[in-house]
Amino acid sequence: MIVLSIDSASKVATAALLEDNNLIAEYTINNKLEHSTLVMDMVDKLLKDSNLDIDDVDGFVVSKGPGSFTGLRIGMATVKGLSLGSSKPYISISSLDALAYSLVNFDGIICPIMDALRSSVYTCLYKGNSGKLEKLIDYSALELDELIETLKEKGEKVIFTGDAVNKHKEYLLEKLPNASFAPNHLSIIRASSLGELGLQMLLNNEKDDINSSPFYLKKPQAQRELEKRLALKNEDSL
Repeated sequence: MIVLSIDSASKVATAALLEDNNLIAEYTINNKLEHSTLVMDMVDKLLKDSNLDIDDVDGFVVSKGPGSFTGLRIGMATVKGLSLGSSKPYISISSLDALAYSLVNFDGIICPIMDALRSSVYTCLYKGNSGKLEKLIDYSALELDELIETLKEKGEKVIFTGDAVNKHKEYLLEKLPNASFAPNHLSIIRASSLGELGLQMLLNNEKDDINSSPFYLKKPQAQRELEKRLALKNEDSL
């Protein structure tokens, strides 16, 4: 089975082609270019450089979040369009799962952290078990101190990965001096990791409904501000 995987959940845009146990090709760009103009160009180049056509692809994988609201919508819309146009299935995978899977052989807790602005992060805790991920907590948007307390309670060694590492590394080391950190090339979402997870699910005949939507964890800022204004307006009318 050949799968095409796409991630645009963060500043990074990445796409990969995988066939069964082999990575055919992967492109990753991390320089804040507009994903809306970049993703399809990456897909076209991947296919061309791999001497493949879109009809050769048996399924699609996309990150469903958490992450950038705009980026997630771009990735999801792209994959839905490719899936509908080719009548091939697609499946969406958590961005946090993809980050953690790159470190699946770590002997301890794997903790991806994605920037959720201010001092909060999108996160989940995992342990690797025979090449598979086991979740220890559910996907969450937590204040950094909440996450640190949870990890202290677990009392195990931990490795951090994700785009929030550089922002919070000094503070994490202050509070968790024995913490480890993934190398830079594994602290970004890799389409190859996303593709490996998705390929196994597609082989098990799992797939998304065309009406599936991104997994934000937090409401968009504009929606939160609107709800706040409406709440204040209702209070004033009482």
